[in-house]
Amino acid sequence: MFAYIWPIALVVLSNTLYQVCAKSVPDGMNPLASLMVTYLVGAVVSCTMYYILNRNANLVRELRMLNWAPFVLGVAIVGLEVGFIYAFRAGWQISVAQIVTSAILAVILIFVGYLLYHEAITWNKIVGIVICLAGLILINYR
Repeated sequence: MFAYIWPIALVVLSNTLYQVCAKSVPDGMNPLASLMVTYLVGAVVSCTMYYILNRNANLVRELRMLNWAPFVLGVAIVGLEVGFIYAFRAGWQISVAQIVTSAILAVILIFVGYLLYHEAITWNKIVGIVICLAGLILINYR
């Protein structure tokens, strides 16, 4: 059970820290300059953890297995982070921006899962889409 729960707990904790940090980037600082520091720290932490968690670490072997995904993931992460920083600067509340993006993402990923990974679209998912859309209306209702 722990193996099932800890990754989600890590994502929730990390995403909470991420949102607080993205909201706390100084207004006068260029978001891309902030991200350069972010990725430098991320690279150092990733490299350190790679060698700590792998007894027979062989980074060259790992790099030979690269495909397109890590490169596109890097671009996507920059888009995510810059998007949130600018959303917060535009006035989005930290409690609302994440919910709105997550609800929209949930709906989109149902169709991505169906189209790319042949995941079933069930009645539960359709009801979930309706609830997400209703939630978006309610959370943005003034």
